[in-house]
Amino acid sequence: MSDAPKKPARKKASPKEDAPQTDAAADPRQAVLMAALPHAAFDGFTDSVLEKAGKEAGIDKAEVARLFEGGPSSLIEFYSVWADEQMETALAASDLKAMKIRERIAAAVRARLTVLKPHKEAARRAAAMLSLPMNAALGARLMYRTVDAMWRSVGDTSTDFNFYTKRGILAGVYGATAMRWFTDDSADQKVTEEFLAARIENVMQFEKLKAKAKKALSNFPAFGDWAKPK
Repeated sequence: MSDAPKKPARKKASPKEDAPQTDAAADPRQAVLMAALPHAAFDGFTDSVLEKAGKEAGIDKAEVARLFEGGPSSLIEFYSVWADEQMETALAASDLKAMKIRERIAAAVRARLTVLKPHKEAARRAAAMLSLPMNAALGARLMYRTVDAMWRSVGDTSTDFNFYTKRGILAGVYGATAMRWFTDDSADQKVTEEFLAARIENVMQFEKLKAKAKKALSNFPAFGDWAKPK
């Protein structure tokens, strides 16, 4: 007997039911994306899904090719950028000033996943495609954009070396949490919440250790002082 996970039962995709309605004339790329997501949950991000979504959005094949010059990869890129923008809008409406930094970061990660939740399987398919070697550069670029948007949305204004370390650390936190979320079938997402809290706690402990090390090292003379002739 096979232990392979079963695919969810396919139902006829209906953009009217499964996705927010978008005026194709006003925002044709978003119209195609919303039409594509129900199909991508079953078939992944493919040329046929992109073509089918274009038809459902009322956009001809040539225009779809122009809007998404890179094919399915371009569709995934637009999906990620769109999700970032939705996340930023949600965070802008939150009372972030009343939160501690760890709470702000948790809110940012939570907001991004909430945007993806209506089409969770499609989001998982997109993440799987970005993990392929041929898409590594695109995946890295989109991850950087996401965590940069998170930090900026929660009020980060750093411009020194911390600018990059913060984004690198958050990429690890968000990436790991998203992978855990994809397998979390609990109704309240409790498993994901606990996982996220643990990852942020790890980061906070690291920051405390780094601060202590910096303070301890400040008591030692600089290397240049050691090298000075007596």
